[in-house]
Amino acid sequence: MKRKIYKRLLEWKNNDAKDTAILIDGARRVGKSYIVEQFAKAEYKSYILIDFNIAPTEVKAIFNECLDDLDSFFKKVSSYYAVPLYVGETLFIFDEVQEFPRARAAIKYLVADGRYHYIETGSLVSIRENVAKIVIPSEEEHVKMYPLDFEEFLWATGREGLVDVIVSHLREKKPMGAAHRKAKDAFREYLVVGGMPQAVAKWIETSDLGKVDSAKRRILALYRADIRKHAGRYAMKAESIFDEIPGQLQKHDKKFRLAALDVEARMREYADAFLWLKDAMTVNVAYNATEPSAGLALSADQATMKCYLADTGLLVSLAFGTNPRAIEDAHRRIMFDSLSFNEGMLIENAVAQMLTACGIDLFFYSRYDKRNAQERMEVDFLVANAEMRRTKNVTAVEVKSEKDYSTASLDKFHAKFRANVGSSLILHPGDVSTGDGVLRLPLYMTPWIDIVF
Repeated sequence: MKRKIYKRLLEWKNNDAKDTAILIDGARRVGKSYIVEQFAKAEYKSYILIDFNIAPTEVKAIFNECLDDLDSFFKKVSSYYAVPLYVGETLFIFDEVQEFPRARAAIKYLVADGRYHYIETGSLVSIRENVAKIVIPSEEEHVKMYPLDFEEFLWATGREGLVDVIVSHLREKKPMGAAHRKAKDAFREYLVVGGMPQAVAKWIETSDLGKVDSAKRRILALYRADIRKHAGRYAMKAESIFDEIPGQLQKHDKKFRLAALDVEARMREYADAFLWLKDAMTVNVAYNATEPSAGLALSADQATMKCYLADTGLLVSLAFGTNPRAIEDAHRRIMFDSLSFNEGMLIENAVAQMLTACGIDLFFYSRYDKRNAQERMEVDFLVANAEMRRTKNVTAVEVKSEKDYSTASLDKFHAKFRANVGSSLILHPGDVSTGDGVLRLPLYMTPWIDIVF
């Protein structure tokens, strides 16, 4: 599958590989190992992949015994894997590097040697766990990898031409017309299948949503096992949060309420569990920015948050239980736009997923005032503009799952923060339109949202 991170890896090879190794952070099963090996095959004369989940003691011994003699180190590794080495044209891949911290520590010396290039992959949480006895190399450059976004999904399913149509209409802020239905149908397909490579591959191979759902449930089981294995004293809280996400997202304002877990729960008791899930990249967390400005993080209320699942396809499988008939009915209703219950939950989760993949930190605005209705408002997402100005540095983004909707909160928000908030954007089921100072875009245009910021 074609992935956007490939371009980033190519830039690294051409510009930075002599000075740094690249470490790809990502949740389990997002395709890190696959894309790195495809990159190695296409861009290097030779490569050696060392998977530290299964690396034998003989290979680990080379790291333990030969780093003070790199000529011997390279000779032994080359001999063991029967792969010739070429200066500047051989890539070493340290897969699941968290399983053998000694290899990560070796990066400092291997990069300084300068003969070859190095890519590491692993889970950020597990990587952080295994640093007690090593010096973290400053030569590491971290890159995050996410599930497929909608653009990558279109590439994978052979609809590259539709990407070109969407982008050209977005640039011109021109309605999609006849192509709108085709793009909307593809987006609803993406909602069900999601962006986990195994699920997408199963969909392409079989067109069977039942088999797709089975692939996603195996991933969910793996994530739960990871929580129990790696989250330590946070494990019970982290798993409770993970399983509660669908229930919290179906609420009107979608803010995570700890009382659903325990009536006496306090954020200080659960904050580390949320952080663990976020670092594991299994969830995307949005914080309430109480004073919207260019520095949204400066006013973030860490106790008021929304917690989204990192992949909407996984959310579908988590939300609709294990009854085969119920799952089949939910899939059909989502695909054919006839699901009313839970629709907003899936749509907002998908937008959060795609904004995160664009490198946008998630913030929202929420205020409740019993006495003054003018002060009660909810804005789904706030985005700091890429170009700093003296005023109007924030774009307000509303997500709508239905054709008919109100903009009351958006209007009140603009009136209250007119000095800091510039444009407004509504992501909705309809086509491209403008009016009243608001740009309305189809939900499926989210992956290219930076074009309008």
